[in-house]
Amino acid sequence: MKLRTGSAGTDQVPGPLRGIVPMLLLTLLVLALAVPAGLIIAPAFLGHNASAEPVASAPPWQQPPAALAARSGAGIEPLSAAAPVPEPGTLAAQLNETLKTDGAGTFTGVVQDAATGKLLFDRSADKVRVPASNMKLLTASAALRTLGPDRRFSTRVLAGSAPGTVILAGGGDVLLGAGDSAPEAVLGHAGLATLAQSTVRALQADGVSGTVTVLLDDSLFTGPSLNPAWSAEDVAAGEMAPLFPLALNSARFDPAKTTGPRPQDAAMTAAEAFWAQLSAAGAPAGLTVAPGVVRAPAGSAEEAGSAGSAGEAKVLAEVQSATVGQQVDLLLRTSDNYLTEVMGRMTALAVGKPASNDGAAAAVLQQLGELDVDTATLRAADVSGLALANRVSARQLAEVVRAITSGTDTRLRAALAGFPVAGLTGTLGDRYTDASTARGAGLVRAKTGTLNTVIALSGYVVDADGRLLVFSFIGNGLAPGAANKTALDRTASVLAGCGCR
Repeated sequence: MKLRTGSAGTDQVPGPLRGIVPMLLLTLLVLALAVPAGLIIAPAFLGHNASAEPVASAPPWQQPPAALAARSGAGIEPLSAAAPVPEPGTLAAQLNETLKTDGAGTFTGVVQDAATGKLLFDRSADKVRVPASNMKLLTASAALRTLGPDRRFSTRVLAGSAPGTVILAGGGDVLLGAGDSAPEAVLGHAGLATLAQSTVRALQADGVSGTVTVLLDDSLFTGPSLNPAWSAEDVAAGEMAPLFPLALNSARFDPAKTTGPRPQDAAMTAAEAFWAQLSAAGAPAGLTVAPGVVRAPAGSAEEAGSAGSAGEAKVLAEVQSATVGQQVDLLLRTSDNYLTEVMGRMTALAVGKPASNDGAAAAVLQQLGELDVDTATLRAADVSGLALANRVSARQLAEVVRAITSGTDTRLRAALAGFPVAGLTGTLGDRYTDASTARGAGLVRAKTGTLNTVIALSGYVVDADGRLLVFSFIGNGLAPGAANKTALDRTASVLAGCGCR
């Protein structure tokens, strides 16, 4: 029987009750320190506190909550440059005991000291392999560099050239909600009901009455809406869908369901939802919305603008997305393929490239080069990691993680919170639950990657000596269904508990 490639984004967040019994004790132990440690340690990645006292044998971030509560002073001190770096030979001896495949396939891997870049562990680290969703780390970094973490995408309603015509124009927000805007949310931050109500008020102010016609402008993206490198089976299963510059719920029918088939015309689905909201909002104002939505002919917005004094179409209403930083957090934490590919296309636009599959890949590679990541051997068939034709080495991934945690471009720090936390959040929420991985729970922060015969884990951890380490482990040619995720989790847990001197 043919197996489909699987998903770079199938590392789904578990249901709220899944694994609650085995997780109860773990949560009590790590919840109190995982969040504060992340919030307090993360700013210290900007630099080490060379004047700090030598690191204690049991640093604060690895003490139980009771011990932390008994400490005098407020919070956890920044990381110290005096913290010892693991001895490579000692570390390798431990990692080689855990980094073993369950059956077929092989693992490559690398561990580096984040502050200095010193190589601490190297198993074929420069061999390029299928990275699965670890590819999203590259795209996230490129997006933060080009767009900036505070950038927002606009969904606008423009006045058409014909009286009573409005044009819904997509601007890259695929996390639209059907209802009112939710300012505290990322998914649904911008709502179509809010957009429709603002549109009605603008039409009334312009003296428009009678019938209103809705057109859709989704021309921002170019090229094929589906990447030929994606498996048709993955598309059919809902791991991906045709890409458009506007969509509801990251091209999902239901925001609460992150698996299963997706809309095949996400832009029209969003436009029809806007039509329904505009009909409801317009009725009390005496406006009737003509049945159906049609795509605007090419150049409609420009034609509408030609009648305006400024040469641009009049904006009747607008809603804005959550920030790029917040969207990067979401795409890393939940491993959202669709959102990542859209972010790649918006990155391409920002650097003057076509908003296409090829443009997105080229833009990501360009930004990696500017981060001094050697891309000579890297192949980007897509930017989400769903394609089996991607090729990235463990060293290249670790260098990107190092740039995020410790590099000079501080815009990349916005990606730190998006890394799933072992045993607690995102695609690592249901892992690190047994004795062999427990010492990594709440401490390891890493992006997962899963395809049928591929798994990967790339991230960062502060070890028992207080040293920030970055790592990447990639398994290819693995037996489907084998227990290889546990091998990666055990290996990352070794880093968390490492004295290794």
